Amino acid sequence: MPRRARVVVDVMLKPEILDPQGQAVAAALPKLGFGGVVEVRQGKRFELTLDGEVTEDQLAQIRRIAETLLANPVIEDFAVRLEEPA
Repeated sequence: MPRRARVVVDVMLKPEILDPQGQAVAAALPKLGFGGVVEVRQGKRFELTLDGEVTEDQLAQIRRIAETLLANPVIEDFAVRLEEPA
């Protein structure tokens, strides 16, 4: 079986950008009996599966994919990380 690797791209709104969906979730939590949560920020997670070992060049390419297609760099930040196999 060929070896595969998973790279995860997490995309979040920048801290200074209003997050109405996260605010709606935060407001709903106490009504549902969940206390102690003071803020919720909503984001997106993308999983990219690659053949073989991941190189620095591939990670750089995935960063370019994230800033071009997966995230809106004007209002969102993103992080790219290699996910360790389970």
